[in-house]
Amino acid sequence: MSSESLSITASAIDPALLSLPWNVPLADWSSSDIVQLPKGLSRHLVRFATLSGKVIAVKETTGAMARREYDMLGNLTRLDVPCVDRFAVIDGRRDANGEPLPAALVTAHLKFSLPYRALFTQVLRPNTAARLVDALAVLLVRLHNVGFFWGDVSLSNTLFRRDAGAFAAYLVDAETGELHEGGLTRGQRLHDLDVARTNIAGEIMDLEAGGRLEGGIDAVEIADGIMSSYHSLWASLTDQESFAVSESWRITERVQRLNALGFDIGEMSIQTATDGTLVSIQPKVVDAGHHQRRLLRLTGLDVEENQARRLLNDLDEFRARISRIGSDEEMVAHEWLTRKFEPVIKAIPYDLRAKLEPAEVYHQVLEHSWYMSQNRGKSVPLAEVLTSYIDNVLRHRRDEATVMGPPTETTTIPVLRDDYMPQSPGSDDDEDIDWRDLV
Repeated sequence: MSSESLSITASAIDPALLSLPWNVPLADWSSSDIVQLPKGLSRHLVRFATLSGKVIAVKETTGAMARREYDMLGNLTRLDVPCVDRFAVIDGRRDANGEPLPAALVTAHLKFSLPYRALFTQVLRPNTAARLVDALAVLLVRLHNVGFFWGDVSLSNTLFRRDAGAFAAYLVDAETGELHEGGLTRGQRLHDLDVARTNIAGEIMDLEAGGRLEGGIDAVEIADGIMSSYHSLWASLTDQESFAVSESWRITERVQRLNALGFDIGEMSIQTATDGTLVSIQPKVVDAGHHQRRLLRLTGLDVEENQARRLLNDLDEFRARISRIGSDEEMVAHEWLTRKFEPVIKAIPYDLRAKLEPAEVYHQVLEHSWYMSQNRGKSVPLAEVLTSYIDNVLRHRRDEATVMGPPTETTTIPVLRDDYMPQSPGSDDDEDIDWRDLV
């Protein structure tokens, strides 16, 4: 179609945008233009398409709403909140007869992310449901912490990525959101929380009606879980704590507790009572991603928070095992990366590398090693662990580099690889690994 009538606002210029059929209603796009991927429930029509080798999500809406959400996603990204990346707003669309068509918001598809309905192949089990709700609670706390009022919290408006046995949640729909520079009132936070509880209960009941809920699960009880998870985390971040001056070690304890939750202390207010007997402490600014930032600084690996914590633990164990406690941390991290992490990832057969992202594979290999060692009562060589994990676990998983649909959805697309994975089976980075060389 002619691009003269189109108004395109984009975060990055990609001429391939003009090759998509913007003069055709999204519902009528042909199978050659779209890819079939599972998605959450939405009030708007959403389709996935390929653009310059990447997957994008296209949502039809009004021009004003598309621009508003585009701006909001940009603000949330600058605030380092987990959300999908904005790509473009397409307005001024007209069909072949010159009739106006809805505007379109284009976002980048989050690789290795899963809508909640795609996280289980048959039925939703209690443990999975609880982990999803916990992940959504963490996301909601992070949003509220930067002054974002969501207005439509739900599992359907969230994408999930595996995170070392847990899930990390990402906001995928910011249409109803509002950003308040002065922070949120308690009433605004509780309103979001109540909406979350209601929507989650409805979504779980919908699964139950479709026979996709394991017997014995109480939808309301699962939904109530976000209340307790949210209040517990919010209290850990914001509650004021008082203690005797002689117990000043509790300041360090509070910081460590917040770090364990994945948050840093940006600013802390400490007040001593007039008689000098009490100290009150309250964190003022807290940013998520403590372990992520440390791992990124040491190794260049950009992973989820729990994955970062797991990999850092392994790095610290490696450091102790090779007796380099006093050595430069960056040097030991480089040695761990080249002797442990990279060999394990390169040892994964090429045709299985889209099953899970590298950090999750490494975490699962560590878990598999622990279970095998427990069963045998002794350490198992890593080469043997890798063989067992690849043949008995990884080979039987679905590809998740680009989300594949549940078994009922038969249309798929070629899997996209991580940027730093080998580009072809014969590349230098894909050389054969002798597992006997692994630590």
